[in-house]
Amino acid sequence: MKDLKDYDISFVGLKEGISQFDYKIEKEFFNFFKYEEFYNSNVNVNVSFLKKATMFELNFTFLGWVEVSCDLTNELFHQPIETSFYLIVKFGDEFNNDNEELLIIPHSEFKLNIAQYIYEAIVLDVPIKKVHPGVEDGTLKSDMLEKLKEFEINDIDESLEVDESKEIDPRWNKLKNILIEKNKSNGTS
Repeated sequence: MKDLKDYDISFVGLKEGISQFDYKIEKEFFNFFKYEEFYNSNVNVNVSFLKKATMFELNFTFLGWVEVSCDLTNELFHQPIETSFYLIVKFGDEFNNDNEELLIIPHSEFKLNIAQYIYEAIVLDVPIKKVHPGVEDGTLKSDMLEKLKEFEINDIDESLEVDESKEIDPRWNKLKNILIEKNKSNGTS
């Protein structure tokens, strides 16, 4: 893929009404954006393009997976991608994409490139903390998981437990009495 011209929608030649566009997003697509978090990808994107006289409505639907590295074990796995979003395109005096659901393009434009929207939707659908499904259900066998289990903290560290047999310093009891007396005067105890 030399450039992103495949993601241009030339709307001048389209009739009013709905047009469908389908794209298959693979690793090369993310290379163009210099995004190296995905090792591989297979995401199908369907774009429903509704052309009206003065505006366009785009409905993007994403379904597939991206291959990422688990943050705990560094094992590669397929992170499911299943999302959608809606975009309205209107004409104006100058380009404006400040609003994530509304794009304003100049009247002189004759095509719309949707590559950036596809890229952002897929990247944002991946969770911040990526955990291999085998870690969550306990089926993954990994040296890294075994090492993490060695350092796992058990329920309560015995050194932190309070020894009930020791006598409490009487000064603390006086402080407790002050608190109890204060609550009685407020009617809270």
